[in-house]
Formats: sequence, structure tokens, C-alpha cells
Amino acid sequence: MTRQQKAYGALALTSILWGTTWVASKFAVKGAPGLQVAGIRQLIAGSLLVGWFLLRGEKLPRREQVAWLTLMGILMFVCSNGLATVSLKFISSGLSSLIASLYPLCVVIMELIFFGNKKINALTFAGLLLGIGGIALVLYSNAFHAGENGFFTGMMLSFISMIGWAVATLLIARNKVNINPYYATGWQMLIGSFILLLLSLSSGSFIPVAQLPLNTWLAIAYLVTAGSVIAFIAFIYSMKHLEPAIASLYAYLNPIVAILIGALVSDEHLTLPIVLGSLVTLVGVFLVNKSLQREKQPAPPTDAEAM
Repeated sequence: MTRQQKAYGALALTSILWGTTWVASKFAVKGAPGLQVAGIRQLIAGSLLVGWFLLRGEKLPRREQVAWLTLMGILMFVCSNGLATVSLKFISSGLSSLIASLYPLCVVIMELIFFGNKKINALTFAGLLLGIGGIALVLYSNAFHAGENGFFTGMMLSFISMIGWAVATLLIARNKVNINPYYATGWQMLIGSFILLLLSLSSGSFIPVAQLPLNTWLAIAYLVTAGSVIAFIAFIYSMKHLEPAIASLYAYLNPIVAILIGALVSDEHLTLPIVLGSLVTLVGVFLVNKSLQREKQPAPPTDAEAM
């Protein structure tokens, strides 16, 4: 097997594993509070990452780095991952993953409103329209199958989670901190886990660890090993050996995997409008990402320019 074939295999593995983590989280929160599930997951995964880099000789973060890591931990692993996990108490894993995939659209809108970015071209605008229209169709279709109470609460939590990730993306792009990004992720997970567990304790939605059901522990074990370790390694490998545009395709495949697996193993409703709306949404996200890549990279020269 060639290196490129291995890289494509790693991309497929990343897409499948990160897609299935939504369904695994759905199973985990059936027997435990969402904040506690997210806190335990990030505590274990963060400890493994930080421990690995410390053993390899990384130094402890400096004071200014700790402040930055704390802010990112709150946005990415408390607000984003934590609330997304809680949302799975009320909505399907497929819907939650699809809403999460909208963050590039949210980034574009935030840049326009708060930073005066006027570089929205026809491709970006078309992507925004498709993304918003597609998710509206999915939400409309899901509303008729919302058997559980709290459907709209789940949607609100999921949208807030997505916005938190978009804000973190904007801040990372504008404030570079000199620290290994993978090492930083470990610290963000670790810091976020303490906050999540404190929130779970203070809100009263906490089950003694010894009383957590086996199914929850099995789901958390899968989330840590498959989602936070194996998929993470596969993602890094694919990023190293594939073009960025190809390696980023996992972002469009994750929701599809989550929707299909959720329908197969979790009896989540899958109708034609939901399928069509999901595809339209992902096409919109793809177009927005495509337009952003064109802005960041110089346009290829035309025949006249090349001469």
C-alpha cells in the first residue's frame, strides 16, 4: 500500500470515527448528564494528550499561555463540546452534527458584522443561502418527528455550541500563541473538563462515578479511544500527506455518517426531506469553504498573466 493510499484510508477512518462519536455520545447521555459525560471524556483524553507531550519533553505553559488556553478551553470544550453533548438529550445525533457543520457559515456572518469583511462574493452568498435553506428544511422535517420533550431546547443548545466553535475559530485566526497546537488541545481539554465537571456538580446534574451505568462507560471509552486518540492520529496523518482541500473533506462526511449510523442503530428518523436538506446544507458549507480558500490563496494565473 502506498503512502497516498494510507492517507486516503486515514481520511476515511477519521470521517467514520468522528461521525460515529455523535451516536456514541447519544448513547452515553442516556444514562448520565451531558455535562458530566463531556467532562469525563475530556478529562481522560486531555490527560492522555498532555501526559504524552510532557513525557516527550514539552514544558509547562507560561502564564499568558494559560490564560489563552483557558479561554479556548471554555469556548471549544465547555461551550461547544459540552453543550453539543447536552443537546443530544433532546435531539438526534444526526441533527446535532449537521448544525455543528454550519460553523463556517457563522464565521463568515460574524466577520461581516463585527469585522466589516466585505469580501463576500457570489460563491459565498450562494453557499450561505443553501446552508440556511438546507438546515431550515431539516429542522422543519425533524420538528414533526420530535417525540421527546425539549426538542427546541436541544436545537438552541446545538446552535449555541456551533457559535462557540465559530468564535474560537475567529480568535485563533487573529491571535497566534506560540505553542504546539496538539499540546494546546490537550490542555484545553483538561481545563475544559474541570469546568464541565464543576458545572455538572453545581447544577445538581451529577451521578456518583460508581453509579454510572456500564453503557455510559463503554460509550465514553469509545469516545476517548476512537474519537480522541485513533481518529486524531489518523487526522494528523491525512493532513500531512494529502492536500488540505482533500483532507478537510472529513467535515462534510461526518454529518452523513452520523445521520446514517443514527438511523441504523438508534432509530433516528430518516426521511427524504431530511436527506435532501442535509445534502443541500453540506453543499452550502462546501461553497462557503471554497470561497474562503480562494481568498486565502492567490488565484491561479490566467493565460495572459502567465505570459
